[in-house]
Amino acid sequence: MREHDMLEKEEIFSKVLRAGRRTYFFDVRATKADDYYITITESKKFTEEDGSFHFKKHKIYLYKEDFAAFAEILGDMTSYVLNHKGEEVISERHQKDFKKEYTSEKSDDEILPQTSNFTDIDFDDI
Repeated sequence: MREHDMLEKEEIFSKVLRAGRRTYFFDVRATKADDYYITITESKKFTEEDGSFHFKKHKIYLYKEDFAAFAEILGDMTSYVLNHKGEEVISERHQKDFKKEYTSEKSDDEILPQTSNFTDIDFDDI
């Protein structure tokens, strides 16, 4: 590979977001004309039954002429989701090791079920 091609692949500025099995890489790169663009790469780890693993990567390229529209639509989409579903990550409930953490300031009486919903049993009748 030529030296110029190697420089073209070099990141100018990078940030990483680790999110469970997924990692997102945000990179500023340079075009051949020495202008900048952004690549966003999603890398997802897959583990095989034998313990080996591999990564699947998906990449998008975002050029300056699309920044404003992209940012506006991304903002619209994130606002829509948060306004309609809140910030709680519902999919976590379906994980095998999910444990709901109670961070409420409610007393123990408010968290426990009401006993009035149960049938009163007199053990002398048994």
